[in-house]
Amino acid sequence: MMGSKLIRTGLFLAVALTALPTFAQDKLKLAVGQRGNWDSAVPEIGQRAGIFKKQGLELEILWTQGSGETIQAVLSQSVDVGVAAGIMGTLGAFSKGAPIRVIGAQSTGAGDLFWYVREDSPVKTMKDMDGKTIAYSTNGSSTHGIVTAFINEMKLKARPVATGSPSSTLTQVMSGQVDMGWSAPPSSLDFIDQKKIRVIATGNDTAFKNQTVRLLDVHAQTLQNKKPQLERFMKAYRETIDRMYDDPAMLKTYAEFAGVSEAIAKRTRDEFFAKSAIDPDKVVGLAEIMPDAVTYKYIAAPLTEAQIKDLFQIIPR
Repeated sequence: MMGSKLIRTGLFLAVALTALPTFAQDKLKLAVGQRGNWDSAVPEIGQRAGIFKKQGLELEILWTQGSGETIQAVLSQSVDVGVAAGIMGTLGAFSKGAPIRVIGAQSTGAGDLFWYVREDSPVKTMKDMDGKTIAYSTNGSSTHGIVTAFINEMKLKARPVATGSPSSTLTQVMSGQVDMGWSAPPSSLDFIDQKKIRVIATGNDTAFKNQTVRLLDVHAQTLQNKKPQLERFMKAYRETIDRMYDDPAMLKTYAEFAGVSEAIAKRTRDEFFAKSAIDPDKVVGLAEIMPDAVTYKYIAAPLTEAQIKDLFQIIPR
């Protein structure tokens, strides 16, 4: 009697398990800007938490120093998805005929990006930057766009310099090679607290304040050939974001990944990244971004409605 019960239970479980959705284990290669930043850590955290695995995905992540490198990796098809690709660089590449497509927003607003000087610098405001050097990461990145906006909006005569990652930028500032550096939390927060550097401005001091600044980019052929995988990627990406703001365990995961304390991890999230800032569902401020892209010479003319529809193919929930 007991044996037949166990057999029936086993058969029931077998049937139930076969009814569950299953996915082939697919690998997606990602180029992700700025290792350690909260917003760009979504794929890494989601992978560590098993969220992408649940969708049948294994992520291979290549970290870049900025979206200039990220966009190039997408266009060369050496990766499937570019995470944190600057919107200006993306518009510029598309306008020149590059087969690039946007499947989601990555970051909206620019309050997380800040520009600083050494504590002993004579610079007190951006107006003091005439004749001095100001850092950005790579050409076509969000930091490049913001530095261009600083110069144009504030009528500065500063010289932009590509300095790579926050850590390499800090080294160049502290050694006197560059007058003003850029960073994003958690990088350099300890130097601020120790009063070794002073923050002069953030990206929100420009028109980028209410605009989407970074994107999730793919090659047009990748979107065509791997759309089911990309749909599962976006499902896991969105679930990871939800848990990053609701599940305390995710703060610990991020802290371990970024090599910071949980207190710094919480400060990074709570002070610099509202959940809405990394919502992938909507590109914000495109009507304002387009003329700026023309002014800053990323594109020769605003994209047409047909071009916008072709470029922005956000994968829905």
